[in-house]
Amino acid sequence: MKSIAVFCGSSYGASEQYVEKAKQFGVILTKQDIKLIYGGASVGLMGVIADSVLKNGGQVTGVMPHFLERREIAHPNLTDLIIVDSMHERKAKMAKLAEGFVALPGGSGTLEEFFEMFTWSQLRLHDKPCALLNINEYFNPLLTLFNHMINENFLHEKFKQSLIIDEDPHVLIDKMNTFLPPEVKTFD
Repeated sequence: MKSIAVFCGSSYGASEQYVEKAKQFGVILTKQDIKLIYGGASVGLMGVIADSVLKNGGQVTGVMPHFLERREIAHPNLTDLIIVDSMHERKAKMAKLAEGFVALPGGSGTLEEFFEMFTWSQLRLHDKPCALLNINEYFNPLLTLFNHMINENFLHEKFKQSLIIDEDPHVLIDKMNTFLPPEVKTFD
């Protein structure tokens, strides 16, 4: 894998573990020569992971809509900053640039971006791995919701099984490197 898109919070969260794991993830990406593709901000976990990759000699591409750049949250030291017109264009560009997708803790924007990539995987619009770095068990309530969706016949088990989930960034990337996409979604 040569590039991973990371979706994460524009704040630091309530636990120092979020910051520490984001830094660690950035170091691991750099050591494995994986380019970071992310939203381009200098704030929160977004800024933490970008700073970590840059500090360790890695490459970072940010993708940011004009309206966020004007709010002066664009990271000033990125390898490359791509300015787009809309949030939709941002996600499409990140999807094109990345060979896999990882969500770290974040809010509704993080989940929205990640879920679009996860949905595209189910629809076979891409065959790239989608992963959750489950820092401090942050995504456990979401995993409970996935089980509920399966029990209520709104999600096929194979798609939950295709989702890579781990709390260890090394293991997460190893699993992404050996990912096999699920079968084509059927609409029954």
